[in-house]
Amino acid sequence: MRWDDLFDDLESQLEHERDAEERDERADEERVRIGRLLLRERVEALTLGSRGSATITLELGSERLVVRPTTIGRDWVSGETAVAGTRSRGCIIPVAAMTGVVIPPSEVARSLGVLPTAGAPRVSDRIGFAFVLRDLCRRRVTTEIHTTGGVRTGTIDRVGRDHLDLAVHALGEARRQRNVTDVLILPFAAVRRVML
Repeated sequence: MRWDDLFDDLESQLEHERDAEERDERADEERVRIGRLLLRERVEALTLGSRGSATITLELGSERLVVRPTTIGRDWVSGETAVAGTRSRGCIIPVAAMTGVVIPPSEVARSLGVLPTAGAPRVSDRIGFAFVLRDLCRRRVTTEIHTTGGVRTGTIDRVGRDHLDLAVHALGEARRQRNVTDVLILPFAAVRRVML
């Protein structure tokens, strides 16, 4: 009888140690997963399941911008501004321009969620900020570019690897030679957001 109790006790200790080891292993795997998370993945996790209704508050330097994300690319987020009492506008924000993402404490766990990876990677996951700017350039869209130096309006003429040429003109005017006051070369590092 005493041997049975001893073996039961040893078996219980062994099972407890195995469970503790599995918990430690899962905790280590989770720390590694979180250590590999990208900011864009956390923003995407916040918008999952919301069908375009979720808003996030982004800090861009000293400015805060409330956005309803629609597309998340490799290094950019596009969406609609969501400020009460104003007309929403399309915007493209480079992830590098984000100085913070403001979320309530209750949303932290959701931002750390595992993104579904079913099927092939999405095209938007491979499209970089320069590609999006080249598309705006091809379509000759008049833009309002917010930079670290101020707000510039005009049409994007060319897009390089790390910069763009902006033909500066008034927002309501077409890009005609007579309307262009300057051509401004802007490094991507200075771009905080592009408003459409």
